[in-house]
Amino acid sequence: MDWLAIKPGGLYIDATLGLGGHSMEIARRLGDGGRLIGLDRDAQALEIARGRLAEFEDKVTLVHASFSQIGEVFAERGLPPADGVLADLGVSSMQLDLGERGFSFRSRGPLDMRMDRDTEETASDIVNTAGEKALADLLYQYGEERDSRRIARTIVRARPIRDTEHLATVVAGARSVRGRQKLHPATKTFLALRIAVNREMEELGQFLSRVPATLSQGGRWVMLSYHSLEDRQVKQCFQRLAHEGELKILTKKVIQASDEEVAENPRARSVKMRVAEKTDPGPRGMKQHHELEEEWLQ
Repeated sequence: MDWLAIKPGGLYIDATLGLGGHSMEIARRLGDGGRLIGLDRDAQALEIARGRLAEFEDKVTLVHASFSQIGEVFAERGLPPADGVLADLGVSSMQLDLGERGFSFRSRGPLDMRMDRDTEETASDIVNTAGEKALADLLYQYGEERDSRRIARTIVRARPIRDTEHLATVVAGARSVRGRQKLHPATKTFLALRIAVNREMEELGQFLSRVPATLSQGGRWVMLSYHSLEDRQVKQCFQRLAHEGELKILTKKVIQASDEEVAENPRARSVKMRVAEKTDPGPRGMKQHHELEEEWLQ
């Protein structure tokens, strides 16, 4: 909240609404004329957040949309440039805690993992139909799993994989044990499948390319990432836009949760926060921006 530097009459975008925790804090700081737009592609989370934010309904508008659609949301609603955009990436606590959503290896549930349940492909589809090499490549690319080939081979032999518990057991049996394990053996496999099912890296790339056009001069952009693939993409985007003169990076070093915060909220242990501010790119920067935008549209 401090990095967003909220103006009481400003316009703010919570691009990954979840259950509305960040949005509640933003809404509390808004005064007359202040507006908040919350986006989420998970209809279930959206409804829960709607109830939690009911007291701020005159200031808050919730939209069922992926954060990658931020440009379309601005265009459809005729929104002015925003004073701040916040994105808290990855899976929400609600999605993790509900076994029926299939995101967690800690409880039995269907191999689903879809953030937007209107989409078709599930984790079960990938686990039970992908070729062994394709599955191994997916685990290595998205989960950075060193035992990807062994795990993929074991999964293919164990098909059909019935549910999350079955998959976690199969993966644990395939993993090489190297000393004391900090993570559950299936952590990286579940991460990779979730990223693939929800096309998270593609969605993030689209989001990063569209946010600058939605920010006002001096507008703040806050990104919270939870694994190296996300953070690397955010870091590279900020560096490129800073080089082009479109952003000023405010966090020279990535910000992570303190020991006290991690003790209170263990899920904060892997978060990395990067913050930038929109600047005036000047004629040269604007020319580069328009050339990049035209190339992307083609």
